[in-house]
This record gives sequence, structure tokens and C-alpha cells, in this order.
Amino acid sequence: MRVTTTDLSSPASTEPQEFSFTRTALAGRGRGWRLLYPIMAFALLIAIWELVKALVPANGVSIGNQRVLPRTSDGALPHSWAVLTVLGERDGKTTVGATLLRTAGFTLELALLALVLGTVVGVALAVLMQRFSWVERGLLPYVIVSQTVPLIALAPLVAGWGGKIVIAGRPWQPWMSIVVIASYLVFFPVAIGTLRGLQSPARASVELLHSCAAGWWATLIHLRLPAAVPHILPALRLGAAAAVIGCVVAEISTGTAGGIGRQIIVFSQQSTGNAARLYAAVIAAALLGVVLTGLVSLAEVLLRRYARPGHTAGAAR
Repeated sequence: MRVTTTDLSSPASTEPQEFSFTRTALAGRGRGWRLLYPIMAFALLIAIWELVKALVPANGVSIGNQRVLPRTSDGALPHSWAVLTVLGERDGKTTVGATLLRTAGFTLELALLALVLGTVVGVALAVLMQRFSWVERGLLPYVIVSQTVPLIALAPLVAGWGGKIVIAGRPWQPWMSIVVIASYLVFFPVAIGTLRGLQSPARASVELLHSCAAGWWATLIHLRLPAAVPHILPALRLGAAAAVIGCVVAEISTGTAGGIGRQIIVFSQQSTGNAARLYAAVIAAALLGVVLTGLVSLAEVLLRRYARPGHTAGAAR
């Protein structure tokens, strides 16, 4: 009897392992490039900043009485390195950098609360509108129209109404108004994105679950919500940015101290000769949006099984 053996050291037997190594290397290289893109974009922004500072006259460029290019003096547009070095300057008993870190942390906490509250409200409204078509027809137009109300006009109203509310024997706090105002911006993209996702499964998939005696709740958990994940995640990214914007605007509109929004006003009053502090505060507020969006990306990692539309079909089955 002849026994045929396979040489494990032959190239044919090692080809799958080599292919796996190649695929891993390409994936790692792709992740590296994705990390380089934000750095390259930031470097390009700094280059354009300094180019404008060098080429545009200090008084800007005007055609007739209309200014077409802004002023580039230090009081209007400081150098990029001046914004960095100003972080070490004294600001009362501490430094500018420490002040921005403290106020940004306060605003970040409020933005997180607003993101959670807006997400809960948005998902609840989307589930309600998907469940009852008459609710969608009656409520969806008002959800859309709600975003046309100027936030700067809504903030004083919310703060005034909140001052008359007592919860469990405790008076309404100013930071609660900021959270409510910011969540007002968050719930809209979450509600629209979730509703679209809940309505995305094919009719055949829904009928298949119904033929297996699955009710509305089972269909929602096992089919509609997994299918909605690719729509919810982009909506959460928009909601994260909107939460930071809402908090900053609400802090400015209501005059609430302790946050980065109020600190922007304080530094703007001190920027008569040098606007470096003001620019540092504005950049710190922008970085808050990046931080909050990064936290949302962690949720995408946890839900990566459903993150792509192609995966939802397998999850539904």
C-alpha cells in the first residue's frame, strides 16, 4: 500500500499563511494612512494660515468700501506659534492652558450628557414613528421645523423656564439648561438617521420573521435595530459635533460661567492688541468636537459587526 504524504514545507502549503500575513500588513498600512490624514490636514491648515499672514497686508484688501480679505495684524490674526506659546502665559493664579483645560473639561461633561439625552430622545421618537405611521406623518414635519428655530433665541427661553422648575426639592441648575439646549440639537440627526435605519430592512426579511411568529418587539430587536446601526453611527457623529456647538452657544447666551463658551467671551474682551488667547480658546472648543467624535468612534468599534450595511443582512438572518 502506498501512502501519499504532503510536505508541509512546500510553497503550496504555506500560501494561505503568506496571504494572511500580506492581508494583515495591508490592513496595518491602511490604518497608518488613516492616522496620517488628520496630521497632514492640520499641517496644511497651518501652512495656509502662515501663508495668508505673510502675503495679505496687515489692513487686509478692500475693493471700494467692501473688504474682500481680512486683516492680518496680530490683533486680528496672530501667528500659529503665538497661539501655542500663549498657553504658558499667566492667567490669574494659573496659566492660559490650565484655564482652557478646566473650562473645556466642564463643557465636555455637559456635551456628553447632552449627547446621551439627545440620543435617548431621538431613538425613542424614531421607534415611535416607525411603529405608528400616523405618528410619523404627524410628528416628522414638526421635528424638521424644530431645527429652524435660532438657538440663540431659544437659550434664554429655556433658561427662564428652567428657573421655575424644582426637581425632587432641588432648584433647576444653570448647567441643566445648557444640557437641554444642546440635546435639542442632538436629537434631530439621531431621530432622522435612526428612523431611516429602522425602515431599511427589506419587506421579505420582515415577512420572514413574521412567518416565524415574531412580533413587533422581536422584529425590532433582531432585525430593525441591527439594520439601523450603519445609519445611527453617522448620526451620532453629527450629534457629537452638535452637542459641543450647542453647549458653547448656550454658555454664551445664558452667561453661564465655567465653560469654554464663557471663556471665549472673556478672552475676546482681552484681545485688543493680541488675539492669540481668543484663537486658543476657539481651537480648544473645536478640539472638544474631535474628542467627543472620537468617543463615538469607540461605539463604532463595539458595533463593528453591524457597522457595514453588508453585515446587517447576515445579522438579520
